[in-house]
Amino acid sequence: MSDQGPDETSSRTTWARRVSTPFRKFQRTESTSAIYLVAAAIAGLVWANADEASYEKVWNTVFSIDLGKYGVASDLRGWVNSGLMTFFFFVIGLEARREFDVGELRERRRVTLPLLAGLTGMALPVVIYLGFTVGSSASHGWGVAMSTDTAFALGILALVGPRFPDRLRSFMLTVLVVDDFVALVVIVVAYSSGISWLALVVAIALFVGVLGLHLFHVRQALPYVVGGVAIWVALFKSGVDPVVVGLAMGLLTYAYPAGRPALENATEGFRLFREQPTAELARQASESVKAAISPNARLQELIHPWSSYVIVPIFALANVGIPISGHFLADAFTSPITLGIVVGYVVGKPVGIAGISWLATKISRGSLWPPVGWAAVGGAGTIAGIGFTVSLLIASLAFTGTHLQQARLGVLTAAIVAALLTWLSFRVTEMLPLRLRAIALLGRSESIVDLADPVDPERDHIRGPDDAPVTLVEYGDLECPYCGQAEPVIRELLADYGDVRYVWRHLPLIDVHPHAQLAAEATEVAALQGKFWEMRDLLFEHQDALRPKDLTRYADQLDLDVDRFTDDLRRHVGASRVESDVDSADLSDVAGTPTLFVNGRRHHGAFDLQSLKAAVRAARARAFITS
Repeated sequence: MSDQGPDETSSRTTWARRVSTPFRKFQRTESTSAIYLVAAAIAGLVWANADEASYEKVWNTVFSIDLGKYGVASDLRGWVNSGLMTFFFFVIGLEARREFDVGELRERRRVTLPLLAGLTGMALPVVIYLGFTVGSSASHGWGVAMSTDTAFALGILALVGPRFPDRLRSFMLTVLVVDDFVALVVIVVAYSSGISWLALVVAIALFVGVLGLHLFHVRQALPYVVGGVAIWVALFKSGVDPVVVGLAMGLLTYAYPAGRPALENATEGFRLFREQPTAELARQASESVKAAISPNARLQELIHPWSSYVIVPIFALANVGIPISGHFLADAFTSPITLGIVVGYVVGKPVGIAGISWLATKISRGSLWPPVGWAAVGGAGTIAGIGFTVSLLIASLAFTGTHLQQARLGVLTAAIVAALLTWLSFRVTEMLPLRLRAIALLGRSESIVDLADPVDPERDHIRGPDDAPVTLVEYGDLECPYCGQAEPVIRELLADYGDVRYVWRHLPLIDVHPHAQLAAEATEVAALQGKFWEMRDLLFEHQDALRPKDLTRYADQLDLDVDRFTDDLRRHVGASRVESDVDSADLSDVAGTPTLFVNGRRHHGAFDLQSLKAAVRAARARAFITS
C-alpha cells in the first residue's frame, strides 16, 4: 500500500551524526595517511640533504633479537622494510579479503577484469624499463618499475578522486592486490639471494599448519600469531624477504557481517553479566561480543591506523633520503634507470590498465566490463603510477650507491607526476555535462543488489513519488535511539530531494528494546485506519513512552477509533505484517537498526546528511545512465 499521509518531510534539523563505519574509517584513514606519508617523505629528503652521514648512520644501526644461540639480526632499515612492512601487507590482505567476502568482489565475475589489468599494468612498465636499460647491468632492477604503492595510491585517490569512490576503490584494490602479490613473488624469486632451502621448507610447512587451522575454523588468535611469527623468522633465515607473510595471513582472515543470532547472543551475555557481574560472565559476555564481529573487521580496527599513520611514514622516512644536487639531478634525469622508471610508471601503468580493460571488453563482447566508467579506469591507471613502498623496497635490494639514488629519484618523480595527472584527469571529467560525467565515472555495469525482497507498492509503506529514480529503504526499530537520531536527517534528505522514494520496514530488536514489537504493531493497526505515517512519526517523537497505555493515548490524539485500535492491538492484528518485514530483513542479512538500502544497495556509510546525500547522488546518477 502506497500510503502517503500528510507531508511531514519539510521539517529541518542541523543535527548530523558522525558514525564510524568500516568503510568510512578506511577511506578517512587512507586520505589522512597520504598526508602523513608525504610529510615523512619530505622529512627524509630534508634530513638526508642536511646531514647525510647521520641519516645513514641511524638507518644502518644493527639490532638483534637473541634467544640463546638463536637470533635474528638486521639493520634498522631492514627491520622497517622486512618487519614493520609485514603489517602493512597484512592490512592490504585484510581489505582484499573483506572485498571478496562482503564487498564488491563477492560476485566473482567482477574479479577477472581487474586481475588482467593488474598483470598487464605490471608487465608493460617492466618492458618499458628494459627498453631503456637493455644491455646494461641496470636491467637487473626491472622489478623497481612494476609495483604500485597501495596505501599511497588509495590515499591520493581519496583526496583527488571522484565523489563516487566505492566501485573505483574496489576495482583499484583488486588491481593493487594482484600487483602486491606478484611483486612479493618477484622479490622472493628474483631478489632473494643465498637461499637456505631447509629454512624455506620449514616456512612452507608452518604455513600449511596455519592453513590447517584456518580450514578447521580455529577462532583463537594466539595460534595464528605464533604461526605467523614463526613463518616470518623461517623466511628471514631462508634469505627470502618475509613481508609476503603479511599478505598471505591477511587473505586468510574471514570477513562477514554481524548476524542477528550472534548479536542476540551478545545481548544475552551482557544481560546475564548485568544481573550477576562475575569475572566468568564478564569473560563470556566479552567472547560473545567478539564472536559477533568478524576477525577481519576487528584486526582492521586494530592494525590499520598503525599501518597508515606510523609504519608507512617510517618506511618513507627510512627510504627516500636522497642527497640532491644540480649535478646529481642532471645525471639522474639522463640515466636509463631514472628514465625507465618514470616512463614505465607514467606511461606504462595507465596504458596497461586502461588498454587491457578496453581490449578485454571488446574481445568478450561486453561480458567483461569495468565496474566504473572509462574516465575512472583512466584515473585508476594514472594513480597506479605511484610506485613507492614496494618499488623502493626492490630498489634497495637491486641497487647500491648512485644507482640506488637514481632509482629512488625515479620513483619519487613518477609518484608526483602520477598524482598530478590523476588530479588533472578528474578535474577535466568534472567539466563534462552531467550525463556524460556520470557515464564517464560510473560506467554502465550493473550495480550489486543487496536487498533480497524488492519494494512492493501494494505492500510496503512508501513516502514520495512512485516513479522516483531513487528508492531509500530503511529497516528500523521505533524504540532504537539511533533510528530516532537518523529520522530528522532522512526527513531533511527527502525535503532536499523531491525525487526520492522512502520505504519503512520494521525490524524490532526485542532483545534490547522491549517495547519495539508492540510499537511496530501499533503502526500497522493504525494503518488499517489510514494513519500509518502519522502514528509512526508520533512514536518517534515519544520513543521514551511506548507502553500500551501510551499507544492508546496516541491513537486518541490521532482521532482513531480507539476501541477498534485497542482491540486490534490486543489481538496482535499487526503482528503478521511486522513478522513479514523481519523475515525480509533476515533474507538481506540485516542485523541491526537503522539499516539503509539505496536502490537496493546496502548503505555502508554513516547516517549523517552528507553521507546520505552522496549515496543518493550516486544512485541517481546510475539511474540517469540507464534511463
